Amino acid sequence: MLYNKIIHKNTLLDIYESTVDDQRINTEPSPVSFSEIYISYYSKLLRFAREYVVVNEDAENIIQDVFVKLWERQDSLHLIDNINAYLFRLVRNKCLDYLRHKLSTEKCNKSVQNTFEMELNLKIQSLDRFDETFVSEKNMEKIVSDAIDSLPNKCREIFLSSRIEGLKYREISERFNISVNTVENQMSIALKKLRIKLKDHLSV
Repeated sequence: MLYNKIIHKNTLLDIYESTVDDQRINTEPSPVSFSEIYISYYSKLLRFAREYVVVNEDAENIIQDVFVKLWERQDSLHLIDNINAYLFRLVRNKCLDYLRHKLSTEKCNKSVQNTFEMELNLKIQSLDRFDETFVSEKNMEKIVSDAIDSLPNKCREIFLSSRIEGLKYREISERFNISVNTVENQMSIALKKLRIKLKDHLSV
């Protein structure tokens, strides 16, 4: 979208945070449960592990190990500041251990091919450089961007005029030749739709 070319990623993340704040007004925070985390993250963590661990069964074992570790500290889950970064970091470390062990084992095998060894080394280097916080932000940037794109055209234009350009409702009403009440209604619709789109990410 055109607006993506001029919006810094932090602006999109700010929109997400403001939507979270709007959602939290007059609501009590609910505790994060192990089952909620498992349901929300199992598939995405498994996809991530499969990028580095080719054998599906091994990737599944890695994810199971991660959730066993999480289960062991379920009473202190509320102390984890960023569950998304925490889980991806655990999977990253498990994948690194797996690949390094595999590389060490295969080196003892005289029949191993140089290309296979090179591929393993590249995967290890990639994981060494992996930044789970960056991935989290990039994912959220795309999620928020897609959510905004899904808004009806006029609703999206009004929302962007307010949240991106910082225009007041009166200024927006003059720009689009509509009443202030219409602007307020469209903003309410936009926020409601964005909350629905982002509801699975509000607790991250």
